[in-house]
Amino acid sequence: MAERERVLWGLLIALLIYPNDNFGGAFQPEFSSPISNLTIPLGRDATFTCLVEHLGGYRVGWVKADTKAIQAIHDHVITHNPRVSVSRSDHSTWNLHIKGVQLEDAGLYMCQINTDPMKSQTGLLSIEVPPDFDAEETSGDVMIGEGGQVKLTCRAKGVPEPKVTWKREDGKNIIIRDSPSIHDKKFKVMTVGEYRGEELRITKISRNDMGAYLCIATNGVPPAISKRITINVHFAPVIHVPNQLVGAPLGTDVALECFVEASPKSINYWVTEKGEMIISSAHHEVQAISKSTFQIRMILTIRNLQEQDFGSYTCAAKNSLGEVDFSIRLYKILGPARTQNVLVPPYYDQEEENEDVIFGSAELEKMENKAYSSDNTVQGHLGLPSSGASSSTPTMKINRRRPPTGIITSPSGNRSSNSALTQPFRCHSISLMLIIFITITCFRLL
Repeated sequence: MAERERVLWGLLIALLIYPNDNFGGAFQPEFSSPISNLTIPLGRDATFTCLVEHLGGYRVGWVKADTKAIQAIHDHVITHNPRVSVSRSDHSTWNLHIKGVQLEDAGLYMCQINTDPMKSQTGLLSIEVPPDFDAEETSGDVMIGEGGQVKLTCRAKGVPEPKVTWKREDGKNIIIRDSPSIHDKKFKVMTVGEYRGEELRITKISRNDMGAYLCIATNGVPPAISKRITINVHFAPVIHVPNQLVGAPLGTDVALECFVEASPKSINYWVTEKGEMIISSAHHEVQAISKSTFQIRMILTIRNLQEQDFGSYTCAAKNSLGEVDFSIRLYKILGPARTQNVLVPPYYDQEEENEDVIFGSAELEKMENKAYSSDNTVQGHLGLPSSGASSSTPTMKINRRRPPTGIITSPSGNRSSNSALTQPFRCHSISLMLIIFITITCFRLL
């Protein structure tokens, strides 16, 4: 009896160890499905799964095909890579885990069964790498003189290969000027919202090209990256004066304007005809308003004009590349001073009697049915008069309320006609017009 039990145990062990030999290969191990290829971002975890049927006493192994390095056999890890591990749920599901994949982990991985001949199948591990700039081959901030040429470069690397686009940070279009050919010597100008390519060339650069440019690299693997490159265009100061001649009456406020363009930023100041620099005080207000990175609006406001204030005023600008100045002539004209108490008919609006009047300002109303034939007003300033210029709006604010029609009541309570009451004002208006015409005519002759 004991002998019989030993035989049965021997047969059972033989069946477990050599299943194919005992059953004539009826239960040969097979792969139930192929291994899926993996595409994993750099630094993420990857898992290959190998599905096997009828494994029996055979063993499953994992090998990196390109290097022939054995990763694991059955439940035991062979490689010295600490990021590699294996697991299984039963005898049919075998997993190879790679934690935090690196570029060197990419390649073919083979799942093997130690049959004779050996059975195997492979899966490909591809590593996605987000874009990154090559610092040695990527441009930094650029400083160039106006009219020169600049080349901006952004070299990006990643898997798959990144695409690079350029945009202006301020949202303006990029101006591309193609160099002239032998037959056509003109520059071909193209305006685009964004430009594709690792290199951006700007020829015949101008001050309008100045600013920050963004090169953006993307390859479908987050995150996309960008680099900010600033172009500084340098040029000597330039002054634009809207009105070289400005007129205003005594006792009023007047504003003189100059527009300066300079890079690097200029030192800006006002000078009297005596050569004295003007600083802000109760009588003068000096302002410099920045319009852009290279544009400044200079404003000199003179309050409560006096006789000694009339004359020439010079706005000046200076930087490391040069200096420039421009003179504005301030002259006296006849008109209501701010301190005068003007008698007006009772039908005028009394709310605006004490309102400050700033001559030379752009925000002025037109006189109704009246014009000074010699005033050449641009944006509220009196420009140089010319014989061919048409009459335009004088630079002062007046009341535009219309008197009511019909009969009005006099202060004594008597009723009188509208025409009778307004007759003195009409005569005074005609006299004022005649005085102004004679004054301007004399000024032209001088």
